[in-house]
Amino acid sequence: MNQLDEQPELTSRLRRILFGPPRDLHDRSLFHRMSLIPILAWIGLGADGLSSSAYGPEEAFRALGEHSYLAVGLAGLTAFTVFIIAAGYSRVIEHFPQGGGGYVVATSLLGARAGVVSGCALLVDYVLTISVSIASAGAALFSFVDPAWHSLKVPLDIAVIITLVVLNIRGVRESVLTLAPIFLVFALTHLITIVGGIAAKVPEIGSDIAELGTGFRGGFSALGLGGMVLLFLHAYSLGGGTYTGIEAVSNGLPILREPKVQTGKRTMLYMAISLAFTAGGLLLLYLLWHIPPHVEGKTTNAVLLQTMTANIPGGRAFTLLTMLSAAALLIVGAQAGFVDGPRVLANMAVDSWMPHRFSQLSERLTTQNGIFMMGVASIAILLWAHGSVHSLVVLYSINVFLTFSLSMFGMLRHSIQTHS
Repeated sequence: MNQLDEQPELTSRLRRILFGPPRDLHDRSLFHRMSLIPILAWIGLGADGLSSSAYGPEEAFRALGEHSYLAVGLAGLTAFTVFIIAAGYSRVIEHFPQGGGGYVVATSLLGARAGVVSGCALLVDYVLTISVSIASAGAALFSFVDPAWHSLKVPLDIAVIITLVVLNIRGVRESVLTLAPIFLVFALTHLITIVGGIAAKVPEIGSDIAELGTGFRGGFSALGLGGMVLLFLHAYSLGGGTYTGIEAVSNGLPILREPKVQTGKRTMLYMAISLAFTAGGLLLLYLLWHIPPHVEGKTTNAVLLQTMTANIPGGRAFTLLTMLSAAALLIVGAQAGFVDGPRVLANMAVDSWMPHRFSQLSERLTTQNGIFMMGVASIAILLWAHGSVHSLVVLYSINVFLTFSLSMFGMLRHSIQTHS
């Protein structure tokens, strides 16, 4: 065998090592084994929503500044919004069991122009899902690292994105199973943090209520009712990244196990309960433990955990475990961008809004071209923002609310027309 013949064989071997062997299309059980049951779907698709509690509540709380007393209303409205959006997307799952999410909803119910706007917003949303999740994971890890090492954060973020590209080209189910234990550790540590943190402050509930009353009166004197409302809405809007992962389930129905509608709705319920509890609980803890809105070089969650565990034996170890699990779950959350972003690209390619190559499957039965595109785009925007979550989250919130608004308006219009 000459050198020219050896080179393609070497390339083929490297591809199999990185991405795995081709799928056997004649295996009748293939698609059943590749599909996700509700628990795995909650991990693979719901992790995006749950992991957003690592940066969504923080950005909202930071916007309140010295008016932290408004965090009470923010926690309640955040949890309520999660359930409202989840209920809306449960209806989307019922009416569009083939999947497609916001793009399909807007195209079917509002027309092609609204559909392409929603599709483009979703693509930007999923690119930002990857970049914000990875940047936030880096911020969580580097909260415990000497500032002299912070220059390594962005290169590490890029390396993680490249790793996720390889995992997803191998197959969605394989990547979910690899990362599943991280999700469970995050859920357990945050459950302990929120329940324990609130329970520890129960004896001080009287003084906390009095302090809230003083804060509201002071805010009313300084800002007036209109000013307080505007500040509250500003903080609420900056926390919009908290709600992004809810869209992922309705868009990812094709990879769920039959019956897909029931699996999707159950996954949506799991996501809504876990996200509302975690995001709302963290906002309450910021307030109860008097956490400052911004500490240079540290995330608000890191400051909260260090404050709560300062006088507890083993507190530092628990803090490190919790933050490591948060960083790891953010990486899992970036999965939604690689799972659903290429799927939106494929749907738009079928409608000729994108090149048709984005709808083609690789030998591993993954949308390889779309996965590559999402990876490259997320790295580019991460470099543009220099790895800053605060810079990325504004763009994130805009696209989150745009696609939600179009989907919910389309469903409302459909409901009115159906019952009129």
